[in-house]
Amino acid sequence: MIKKLFFLAIASLFILSCASKKNILYYQDIKTDSQENINYLPTKLQVNDILFIKVTALVQESADPFNIQVSALGNVNIETYKIQGYLVSQKGSITFPVLGEINVAGKTTEEVQILIANLLKEKGYIRDPTVSVRVINSKVTVIGEVKIPGTYSFEEQNISLNQAIGFAGDLTINGIRKDVLLIREINGTRTYVHLDLTSSKWFDSPYYYVKQNDIIIVNPNGPKVLQSGYITSAVNILGVLSFGITVVLLLKK
Repeated sequence: MIKKLFFLAIASLFILSCASKKNILYYQDIKTDSQENINYLPTKLQVNDILFIKVTALVQESADPFNIQVSALGNVNIETYKIQGYLVSQKGSITFPVLGEINVAGKTTEEVQILIANLLKEKGYIRDPTVSVRVINSKVTVIGEVKIPGTYSFEEQNISLNQAIGFAGDLTINGIRKDVLLIREINGTRTYVHLDLTSSKWFDSPYYYVKQNDIIIVNPNGPKVLQSGYITSAVNILGVLSFGITVVLLLKK
């Protein structure tokens, strides 16, 4: 009887330790050679975004008062522009040279470009300006069961959730792929979304592309949670079982 229990325990451990493909493989419903149209969702500006805005004109001297002057700052890099950039205030606005306060929160960078260009023309400052607007402090935080948790900056206007997870070195084998939590804050509203990375059904949703300040949380699976307890591995479990069986045998003698 004791031997049967021992072998049954060993068999159970092997069964429990086997990971199913349906829990590990990404996007299992994608068909080979299939094609789908990509829907690019424009990024809308939020409070605490830092903007780099450049104004150019046929006569560049007329545009100089509207540009950040960095020539005297020494080595110019992205951090320099962040310090000198336009911070979107709690009111959702920036203070732009000469034009004053401009409301930008909730608008896309393209909409802000058009807005500033029109203001410059309407007020007679520049006849035909060209305005470029970029968000220069976009970042995403990836934590939990990934290889390199952390906060990652990106310069692109759109990066996918897959790219964000790639920054963090991919999920570990212990990460739950069927329930990845994405936390997003937009205009003072926090949204919680659970995504299944074994399915592609969410590709056309607003959550395929990461927004600035998104938080991605990968929770640990059952075996990983068990490892945080006193019994940390199958070897330890077998050791406990062996000890228990030995005690039972000794007591029977």
